[in-house]
Amino acid sequence: MQRQSSQPANLIGVRVRWMRERLQLTQEELASRLGRHGVQLDYVKIGQIENGKRRVVDWELVGFAKALGVSLNWLLSGDEGSF
Repeated sequence: MQRQSSQPANLIGVRVRWMRERLQLTQEELASRLGRHGVQLDYVKIGQIENGKRRVVDWELVGFAKALGVSLNWLLSGDEGSF
């Protein structure tokens, strides 16, 4: 089964960037928030994730949800009801 080419391969990164910008955070500020939740990612890696160049592992996903104040379900599905 092939992917639809119109949909990005890394929707997590798209959602991370959208929420980071909505919260008016820099990548450095998000990296600091992630660090407080035990996830050590620098701004370069966050940029790679946002641009679809790096995948997110499960424990990083949990850290992003906590750092951004969103649910895991929203990061995975984009369902606004699960913000």
